[in-house]
Amino acid sequence: MKYAVDRIEENIAIIENLTTKEKKEVPCRELPENIHEKAILRMENDTFILDEREELSRKEALRAKLEQLKKLKH
Repeated sequence: MKYAVDRIEENIAIIENLTTKEKKEVPCRELPENIHEKAILRMENDTFILDEREELSRKEALRAKLEQLKKLKH
């Protein structure tokens, strides 16, 4: 399963399941050391792992959509 870090509040990360859109709270100590908002995580063997490739891919897709919208406005 893949998750997106929605936000981090007082050492608790609010993560969203990218398939079901369900949100849950996870203590930051259970997440990778360099966790940050908008990070993409995948669960492997009951462990959260940062998926930097997926995060970059999603950022690029959002950037492309934004550029498309800017072109439509002009």
